Amino acid sequence: MADFPADLQYTAEHEWLDDSTPAVVGITSTAAEALGDIVYLELPEVGATVTAGAVIGEVESTKSVSELYSPVTGTVAEVNQAAIDDPSLVNAEPFAGGWLIKVDVTETGPVLTADEYSALVGG
Repeated sequence: MADFPADLQYTAEHEWLDDSTPAVVGITSTAAEALGDIVYLELPEVGATVTAGAVIGEVESTKSVSELYSPVTGTVAEVNQAAIDDPSLVNAEPFAGGWLIKVDVTETGPVLTADEYSALVGG
């Protein structure tokens, strides 16, 4: 069974977020593994408004290009420059150093618990 941190919330599109302020957003280990070696990240800029369920960027890997979806509505407070500079961080530490953005949240979209997400992905 895949191990997803219980203190995070998840989306059906394979993003995660925590409940800190601002909220940290990333992609799950399931997404990172499915993508393969991540080579490029396109993320929104600080100050950009993001909308729950809307596309906020792209992840490019050796296998494909995938869109990133925001799990929340709010304003981007920080972008993980380390992950932009070294996208392999997302593969190596999807729930830690490989986070993508931090958002000052005004509304959270539909989210799943760790158990619900695990069941969704067949964990």
